[in-house]
Amino acid sequence: MKDLLLIILCFSSQYIFSQQIKDTEKIKTEIIEHQNQIDSLKFILEDLELALIHEELSTHFLPEIDPKEELISHSALFLVYDEKHEQAKWVLHKISTDILEGKVSRTNDFRIDTLIKSGSAEEKDYFLKTKNELGKYEYDGYGYDRGHLAPSADFRWSQRALSESYFYSNMSPQLPTFNREIWADLEGLVRSYVYENKRPLIVYTGPVLNDNLKKQERSINGVSIPEEFYKVVVDFEARKGIAYILPQEGSNNYPIEYFATTIDEVESVTGIDFLHQIDDETEESIERQKEINDWLPENQKRDVPPIKVGSLGKAKFNTVQANLFVDSGQKKEICGSVVSTHYSKNKHTFINLDKAFPNQIFSVTIWNSNHHNFSYEPHIELLNKKVCVKGKITDNKGTPTMNLENERAITFID
Repeated sequence: MKDLLLIILCFSSQYIFSQQIKDTEKIKTEIIEHQNQIDSLKFILEDLELALIHEELSTHFLPEIDPKEELISHSALFLVYDEKHEQAKWVLHKISTDILEGKVSRTNDFRIDTLIKSGSAEEKDYFLKTKNELGKYEYDGYGYDRGHLAPSADFRWSQRALSESYFYSNMSPQLPTFNREIWADLEGLVRSYVYENKRPLIVYTGPVLNDNLKKQERSINGVSIPEEFYKVVVDFEARKGIAYILPQEGSNNYPIEYFATTIDEVESVTGIDFLHQIDDETEESIERQKEINDWLPENQKRDVPPIKVGSLGKAKFNTVQANLFVDSGQKKEICGSVVSTHYSKNKHTFINLDKAFPNQIFSVTIWNSNHHNFSYEPHIELLNKKVCVKGKITDNKGTPTMNLENERAITFID
């Protein structure tokens, strides 16, 4: 009897085990089927969202187009191509709030834009690529990056839209130090607005084109090298707008806010009427705005642009120019806005001009031993004031710094 029970138990356990395997395989199959259904629905949803964006941009936000110009329409961006300069005159796209959850990676599939009837720029306009005897590619660069106008990271929610951002019609020659530094910072600043405010943005980007631009000498199609680039940004839900014009050379020394301007100014420089499809009253309101703080991350709201070069008068310099005189031993007068102050427990006063800690670009220190030379409390009186400070400039962990001994070293700007 005992042996019979063992046999029964053995067969029973084998049956249970076999059934568990079948159930497991069935569940795996169901999961795969459901995942395929989900993937299929995601593709359908992406198509619908791209169609909505396409309709919105074409209906409300296309710039005014000259009859001689041809509108190039892709899934998530529009452009007008300038054959003379072999790059886009402008590129229009939308940064959707879908990027908040987007996980698509960059594709690097640079390619000719076949919608350009005359032929777009191509790889050989930026570098030559040849195979050596070992079958490996060797690159002969021309000194310029293939700079995105509409950045690929703005399309992280859509594989198709992101891939289309790699058309050569969306590229312009940019110095590596420009493309990889302040231009990338500007792109990140614009995206951060979407992340912080949970609202989409309409963005126009392009080079400032004119007849005096140099050509890339080794370019097979004669690509022009822009000296400046612009970006126009519109939060249409909030009826807000701002623009930036950045020079290729020398801009990395300045914070992005320094290059902020109005959309009106970009229209004046480029001759492009960006928002002509919306009603005149709203267009005029948006295009004259330059409220820089509206577009900065929360921790930079106090920051202000450095004073424009040349507007201060003789022998006065802005906070970025202070770098020129670090450890020179000369007394220089540096001007800016006091955006933050700190009175330490040791009774020292620390002051930042134009940009607050931890992004400071010029700092002033008043040691406790010199406080008796001030008829006011500097950390209170100077906050939010425009001032010029005069003294020798030293380096403090990469930040130009000036030590002040008395209040005569400070003058107030009206």
